[in-house]
Amino acid sequence: MLVTLDTFVMILGWVGAAAGVVAYAMVSRGRWTPSSAHFQLTNLTAAGLMGLVAATNGVWPSVFANLVWIVIGVQAVALLVKARRRRLAEVAEVTEPAVGDVELVA
Repeated sequence: MLVTLDTFVMILGWVGAAAGVVAYAMVSRGRWTPSSAHFQLTNLTAAGLMGLVAATNGVWPSVFANLVWIVIGVQAVALLVKARRRRLAEVAEVTEPAVGDVELVA
């Protein structure tokens, strides 16, 4: 069975739609938080795939909405990455011995 490009794009659209529904359901049920990486990355996937389908079909208002959704998602992921790096740096500062500290060996 040969899958045409149109069929492949349509399948990607369905995957994107399903991803958006899953993200919404997981947050609504309290399993994910809106600021979680799972939620943000799933939303980015949904917006990207649905935006691709919209662009392929020339549905420009939907393309615009999905591009805005992607920009918001990328900003949210960037904030998550920045916060994670800050936490890791704080943990590293706490666990590293200060300059001049003597390590006692038993």
